[in-house]
Amino acid sequence: MVAAGDISTCPGPDCGAAQTATLVESIDPDAVLTLGDNQYPDGALSAFRTSYAKTWGRFVDVTHPVPGNHEYYASERASGYFDFFGAAAHPGSNGYYSFDLGDWHLVALNSNDGCELLACDASSAQQRWLADDLARNDASCTLAYWHHPRWSTGEHGDTESSDGLWRTAADGGVDLVLNGHDHDYERFAARDAAGAADGQGTVEIVAGTGGAELRDFTAPADPLTETRVAGRSGVLRLDLGDGSYRWQFVAVGGEVLDEGRADCALR
Repeated sequence: MVAAGDISTCPGPDCGAAQTATLVESIDPDAVLTLGDNQYPDGALSAFRTSYAKTWGRFVDVTHPVPGNHEYYASERASGYFDFFGAAAHPGSNGYYSFDLGDWHLVALNSNDGCELLACDASSAQQRWLADDLARNDASCTLAYWHHPRWSTGEHGDTESSDGLWRTAADGGVDLVLNGHDHDYERFAARDAAGAADGQGTVEIVAGTGGAELRDFTAPADPLTETRVAGRSGVLRLDLGDGSYRWQFVAVGGEVLDEGRADCALR
């Protein structure tokens, strides 16, 4: 499958979203995960129809989206996002949901506008649902994704409002977390729920490279940063196996700028 956030700004062939869509088409994935801020500037339904629909919209049948803060700028209910993606966005559950792909369990979460419009803290309905979902999960590997990264050295930096989501995910045995929001690519070594290095912990990858304007890193590399790429649009390709996964950050044009393999933790 492929994943990226911060995607569509315009429908023309020279736009970043059109270029990354061509890349997705060449990979021909079984599933597409969008990591929020799918449509700029404000996630209005008209913008989705005139821009996103003409680029990444051609993968809508295999897309499992989450919203970002820009989805909520046109409407506090992100109505454009939910109307465009329909049932795939799970409007009945406020945009958070889970599903299985092969031997993997995937959890899509809604960090909305920094958890201001839909709560993400430890006492929230979303957090209680997440803890219950992970407790019921018996898959060998688990992936969670939402828009705002807990850890980042990009323009926005670490997101404190995502701390509860991160802690619940890490404590619940999630192997891999994907985020957008910062318009760059950054991969971290595995951490525990408190953010300390832990070889059996959770890996986070930020891939806000789906086509929107790119940004530089604004802070020194984190001690657990393993790879940083600025100034290159692209997608994260994931091959999910039985007890392991392979990743590649594939830039527009096909160049692979980061790749590797990891085993899921035995918990």
